[in-house]
Amino acid sequence: MESVAKGERPVDAAMRELADLPFRDLGFARVDHHRHLRRGLPEVVLGEGKTAAQIAGIIGELLTGSGGDGGPVLATRVDAAKAAEVERLVPAVRYDAVARCLVAGERPFVDRGRGPVVVVCAGTSDIPVAEEAALTATLFGSRVDRIHDVGVAGLHRLLAVRERLEAATVIVVVAGMEGALPSVISGLVGRPVVAVPTSVGYGASFGGVAALLAMLNACSSGITVVNIDNGFGAGFAAALINRKDD
Repeated sequence: MESVAKGERPVDAAMRELADLPFRDLGFARVDHHRHLRRGLPEVVLGEGKTAAQIAGIIGELLTGSGGDGGPVLATRVDAAKAAEVERLVPAVRYDAVARCLVAGERPFVDRGRGPVVVVCAGTSDIPVAEEAALTATLFGSRVDRIHDVGVAGLHRLLAVRERLEAATVIVVVAGMEGALPSVISGLVGRPVVAVPTSVGYGASFGGVAALLAMLNACSSGITVVNIDNGFGAGFAAALINRKDD
């Protein structure tokens, strides 16, 4: 940074060098402090399978280490009991019980998108996955418009919000059961669609596999599909698609 300040090194060259460094070894995790330099967005913590102490340790490192300027810290898939323990260890966090996410280092919202990301879910049971997507996209600089319970069992509900869909830059569509909603929306609106199959459904839905296969085999072009219940992945992808060039 001193050589950049003195005009001895171009900024682009310094950025390329910094992009490979550094990470911090906590023993149970190697925390990537410079992911925001490489990808534009900071590391996100998957809470599932980690203890509260491990989650707290990673969040604390991301908040105080050299990557602390990379943006807010997000931890996904955290249940309420584990979240309460993390909140005790790291007072700076807040818990979104619907999205099952912890957020730390939150800042006033700055719109970095080219337009709104619209997050649509087919049924009320899909809301937790949709909220994970919406929270992720919001934290990473996209305005989000939420539309709930407009599944294909009542298409008139979807047609009533068509103008909101057409105003989107990217549409995230969350659906379980037979997973038909992304195809319908993609056929109605000329916007990129990120489809999220959920595990909502009865026996033959096979925990979301039926919806996943339906979305992968959609007859409408331009649909990108993430994994079952992966609201975070959809919100992240939508934020990247929507982000304005710096």
